Amino acid sequence: MSSKGQVVIPQNMRKDIEEGDKLVIIQNDKQIILKKMEDFDENLKEDLEFARRTEEAWKEIDRGNFTSYSKEEFLKELKKW
Repeated sequence: MSSKGQVVIPQNMRKDIEEGDKLVIIQNDKQIILKKMEDFDENLKEDLEFARRTEEAWKEIDRGNFTSYSKEEFLKELKKW
């Protein structure tokens, strides 16, 4: 972030953003979500739930509540679902 509070969005992440588009910034604990205003109402509930679940998952990892798998073990576990 610059001293003026400006943030650079990498080109590959702004492919769907055009000059003049209005953007909404949502802060959820340590997460920042940037959305186009036109998409804001449609998906707000899903976005906030995704942010909440992601934050909770990181907290669980920080607490050491996770299982480590090799690639083969992970794929075997996925097949069970």
